[in-house]
Amino acid sequence: MKTLKAIAFSALLTLASVAQAKQIVIAHRGASGYLPEHTMAAKAMAYAMKPDFIEQDVVMTKDDELVVLHDHYLDRVTDVAQKFPNRARPDGRYYAIDFTLEEIKSLNATEGFNLDKNGKQTQIFPERFPMWKSEFKVHTFAEEIELIQGLNKTLGYDIGIYPEIKAPWFHRSEGKDISLAVLKTLKEYGYTSKDSNVYLQCFDPIELKRIHDELLPHMHMDLKLVQLMAYNDWNETMIQENGQFVPYDYNWMFQPDGMEKVAKYADGIGPWKPMLVDDASTKENIIILPLVEATKKAGLKIHPYTFRSDEGRIPSYANSFDDMLDIFYNKVKVDGVFTDYPDKVVNFLHSNDISK
Repeated sequence: MKTLKAIAFSALLTLASVAQAKQIVIAHRGASGYLPEHTMAAKAMAYAMKPDFIEQDVVMTKDDELVVLHDHYLDRVTDVAQKFPNRARPDGRYYAIDFTLEEIKSLNATEGFNLDKNGKQTQIFPERFPMWKSEFKVHTFAEEIELIQGLNKTLGYDIGIYPEIKAPWFHRSEGKDISLAVLKTLKEYGYTSKDSNVYLQCFDPIELKRIHDELLPHMHMDLKLVQLMAYNDWNETMIQENGQFVPYDYNWMFQPDGMEKVAKYADGIGPWKPMLVDDASTKENIIILPLVEATKKAGLKIHPYTFRSDEGRIPSYANSFDDMLDIFYNKVKVDGVFTDYPDKVVNFLHSNDISK
């Protein structure tokens, strides 16, 4: 009997180890390789592809509503400049925080674009869904949670959410506590513990520490937190010095003890791919950077961004999109990836019998 118990216990340990080692797929802005990012259509399509998580970037409106947008301005993915031509700030951008939810819902959303020197709209990914075709809208954070939870109920899956609090430093400068608002919404919909099917991410280390040290304990919550990583010149996080906004210095994260410090307030990191594998790598020599070992030593999850199969988006050291996935899942051994093409990554994991 003892032998049977020992065998059973060993089997349970093995199963637990396999479960813990499961590598995940995060639908980046939904199925954004196929439909305009962060639209309900892109989220529904992503859900049907059965990733483990679907991402939401969250910003705040003038009337304190939470909407799902990658940027805290509206002009890259909507017709706000045509419908509200006099509402731009001096920098020429149309900020979500200057518009009510009703106004934002009156806008049409489309595939992301930039303006060329002549003011002409140029699609960022020209091979993707054509601009201004069909009809898409901006929706609220709560509406998306209800979509995912509703599909979980009707289809019997358990797909999680992966919200990002966008630019809390900017919202704070505008008098709004976006972090508190996001946490209240998560709590309302039942995401309250580390067992909840949610990761909460942010580029701002100051804010993520505040969430960990102050807001979560105060609200009797304990969520999985992810520290997104950037380079200083991306201006992802700004701090005030002598009355001026200057870029936050991320360099400490890349020091030998950086990940140990992150592990004091977060459960994982979201690095840019080249922070893990040197772009100088070749097909014969994949250079895995020190951040990988430091992160694993600190016990943190690694969820790099962004895996795209579009032309020009596969690094020269990889033969194909699947080859790039093989490098990161099997050589770097990341815990999951953010991708615009969740179906392709899910299929890769299935065909390679990694985690699905």
